[in-house]
Amino acid sequence: MPSAFNSSSGLERLRRIESSRLFQGAVVSIIILSALAIGAKTYELSPLADRTLSVLDFAITVFFLVEILFRFAACPNKKRFFFDGWNLFDTIVVVGSLIPLNNSDAVLLGRLLRVFRVLRLVSVLPELRFLINSLLKAIPRMGYIALLMFIIFYIYAAVGSMFFAKVDEVLWGDVAISMLTLFRVATFEDWTDVMYATMEIYPMSWLYYVTFIFLTAFVFLNMMIGVILEVMSEEQNAKQAQEAHDERDDINRQLHNVQRQLTELSDQIARTGQR
Repeated sequence: MPSAFNSSSGLERLRRIESSRLFQGAVVSIIILSALAIGAKTYELSPLADRTLSVLDFAITVFFLVEILFRFAACPNKKRFFFDGWNLFDTIVVVGSLIPLNNSDAVLLGRLLRVFRVLRLVSVLPELRFLINSLLKAIPRMGYIALLMFIIFYIYAAVGSMFFAKVDEVLWGDVAISMLTLFRVATFEDWTDVMYATMEIYPMSWLYYVTFIFLTAFVFLNMMIGVILEVMSEEQNAKQAQEAHDERDDINRQLHNVQRQLTELSDQIARTGQR
């Protein structure tokens, strides 16, 4: 019983350290340092600076390895540690960073995984992790909006190709090129030049561009934003409910530990009385 209690208290101590601001700040600082080191390697450096960056890269890799092992030790349910997508991503990046860069066959893979270490900022910072999770969950709903946008793009591209091909074959030669031109219009990249060119032959063609911009840049964009905000609101409510549930579990766990200690104490008193 005491060993189990000590193990539980040790695990709780590891969890407190892992969730502390000091530990999280150290991890974020090393990730930023890793990003700066990756950027520095893209410049022409002296041999001394290159060796220094190599030593720094090795030290950062060792730190990340120790950090992921520490998080694994602090996890209460180690069997489900890798069921978390962020934990799996961090482990793959850290293990991949162990690939030696002097191995010519794995140099590219090793460098790519070192670049991806910057993405660990997302897994370390809860706010960024919340945003990414919300965006990923919003993608299925956004898919229908994207499909409707594609239909509108295709219809307008077909119409533009039929009417404006003789104005500018480069911009309106076929449906595919017309869709690229409409994407340029939707992003407001010199779209007035395209419109004025067609208006010289079709003076009323401004209606074509105005209605297209209204649909894509205002209606569909606001629909996308609305879907993301709705999912973020749902995720925030779910997060608050989970935090409340975890808080109740912690209270129940503490009460259970207190009751167990009282039971052990009463048993010891009873045994002492019997003697």
